[in-house]
Amino acid sequence: MFRTRACSAIPGSTRLSAAAVAAVLVLGGCSGSGEPEAEAAEHGPSSASPTASATASESATPTPTAVYKPATAEGPAENVPLPVMPELAKENSKEGLEAFAEYWYSLINYGFETGDVKPIEMISGSDCVVCRSFYRMVNNGYASEDWIVGGEIEIVANHSDFIKTTDGMYQVLVNIRQDELHYRGPANTLYEVDEGIEEVTVQMIEGSYQGDHWVATHVVTIK
Repeated sequence: MFRTRACSAIPGSTRLSAAAVAAVLVLGGCSGSGEPEAEAAEHGPSSASPTASATASESATPTPTAVYKPATAEGPAENVPLPVMPELAKENSKEGLEAFAEYWYSLINYGFETGDVKPIEMISGSDCVVCRSFYRMVNNGYASEDWIVGGEIEIVANHSDFIKTTDGMYQVLVNIRQDELHYRGPANTLYEVDEGIEEVTVQMIEGSYQGDHWVATHVVTIK
């Protein structure tokens, strides 16, 4: 379960899309005779090249959008969108810290789905023991050609009194649940099932505001 096997600790979704590109065809010319009828004929629909029309039609065809697929017993998740930090989560305020906590957990979920822990590393302290435990879980789960199914964390409630501690940090309490995790491999192999967190559990993030952004310095389970 994501009490992280060690001590403590420890969803949103944007679709990737590609813009259609439309070609603009500029046709021009002038009549040698100078007669209005000749100019109208030259600039009429019949002057458009069949090849140019076909090119314009082809270029207007949208590029297929990458489709998100969740992990299953047959294989890992595909095209998982990277969560985007909301502007509110960048604010040095009570609301900003609470929004940051939600974003932090969304990156935890992203790590379980993709095996990529770099995004969460960028906003977590180097002394975060729970974070290191999470990294080990994900790295082990995605060793070789293996993957993880499940493990999604649901935030039930989230609150901060926004009072600075003696260490200069702010605390935010987060009530969470977590789905069970299946550690899987090729040929429909099931290595292990982790029960996750069935009952609502309270975890605390101690955050520090560094420059222009929050960092989850410590994350602990308190209840």
